[in-house]
Amino acid sequence: MTWHARSIAELANALERRELSSVELTRHFLERIGALNGALNALITVTAERALAEAAVADRRRAAGERGPLLGIPLIHKDIFCTDGVRTSCGSRMLDNFVAPYDATVVARLKAAGAVMLGKANMDEFAMGSSNETSFYGPVHNPWDLDKVPGGSSGGSAAAVAARLAPFSTGTDTGGSIRQPAALSGITGIKPTYGRVSRYGMIAFASSLDQAGVFARSAADAAIALGAIAGFDPRDSTSVDVPVPDYAATLDGPLAGLRIGLVKEFSEALEPRNGALIAAALDVFRSLGAKTTTVSLPSLPLSVPTYYVVAPAECSSNLSRFDGVRFGYRCTDPKDLRDLYERSRGEGFGAEVKRRIMTGTYVLSAGYFDAYYLKAQKVRQLIAGEFGAAFQQVDLLIGPTTPTPAFGIGAKIDDPVTMYLNDIYTIGANLAGLPAISAPCGFVEGLPMGVQLIGPPFSEGRLLNAVHRYQLATDWHDRAAPGYA
Repeated sequence: MTWHARSIAELANALERRELSSVELTRHFLERIGALNGALNALITVTAERALAEAAVADRRRAAGERGPLLGIPLIHKDIFCTDGVRTSCGSRMLDNFVAPYDATVVARLKAAGAVMLGKANMDEFAMGSSNETSFYGPVHNPWDLDKVPGGSSGGSAAAVAARLAPFSTGTDTGGSIRQPAALSGITGIKPTYGRVSRYGMIAFASSLDQAGVFARSAADAAIALGAIAGFDPRDSTSVDVPVPDYAATLDGPLAGLRIGLVKEFSEALEPRNGALIAAALDVFRSLGAKTTTVSLPSLPLSVPTYYVVAPAECSSNLSRFDGVRFGYRCTDPKDLRDLYERSRGEGFGAEVKRRIMTGTYVLSAGYFDAYYLKAQKVRQLIAGEFGAAFQQVDLLIGPTTPTPAFGIGAKIDDPVTMYLNDIYTIGANLAGLPAISAPCGFVEGLPMGVQLIGPPFSEGRLLNAVHRYQLATDWHDRAAPGYA
């Protein structure tokens, strides 16, 4: 078995037994990146010299007697997380020349755990997109079919793990941007409860929806990675001071008596082949002792229009700081201050970002605030309330992650509404601030599909446990894209 095919725990054991060093492991992944990233375009920046230096430090720490599941393990960060001394572009021309002066909390915690950063992953510009086609650096290609998208906005992070360029990666999820690319790329991705992971140093898109999470091949690997980044951070006013359990320690708990609810609204218009995969996943959970039923969330179909009022409104506010004055892209030879603002923003932002800024500005305007933004917030509370009522009946909710497998690059980029509907099954969890996970559950037309589990607040351990037991009974998560095994 080659090193890139091993789990985080297997790699940690190999490092502990001195079968290889972190420097050797890091070189192995850097060589894969050098050979494979050209076709995938999964990474914006490769930090080879820094990675080898961090790996050498990890080897010295281990030689001194330090232990840890991530000590010396390579990873890739989504390029939305500030990394001290390294370009943090957010996939945009606006920040193409921005070198962060500090580490995001997620980055700092993984660094403290001894993880080795290989580089920064490509992403939809400012995390706005469902296909990773809006990046200033070009689209990311799906390892399962290079003519297909990997999903977005964390498509680079997902494609990197799917292609075995790193054992795990970080991502962010505002409306499904971890779970959707995880499903389309055939890996595991978890979005924690809103407030579980610090947003400090994570460039904001929609502040009440954004949440950091992780990609990995399996729930077992995701549990190790999530445990390292979760926890209260006083620098983030939305961070929640709730103890973080040992996710890895509870993975093997039995599922006997676990109540899983199939969301009726998810299954009504489901494409038959996708529906068959979800039904098969339910059969596996039942064989493991879980009890299943059907649950209705009547307002859930309103989640997409609600999201596309709330998220653009928040992005309109957050992105106002990029004006060509303080940092980021600045137009050449501005005639006056107005010209500086207009051309810097006009040239620095891509089409999708401009579309959402304009939409958000419109719904926040004096004549339309009550009709759109305020009403959307009321519907958001209604959706959250229905989720809360559902969790009085069941422990977890289940459904598909995406309506279809990965689609062709360019197939939907000129039809924003159709593109937005790719997140139809994922947005509800963000509006309600709930944890959710996607795991591979089969294939349609040779492309991977995902099953999604949603839990009540701070139930990440239960979600990881359920998916881990499912993955012990299936092998979908062990399938590698042809040419990347």
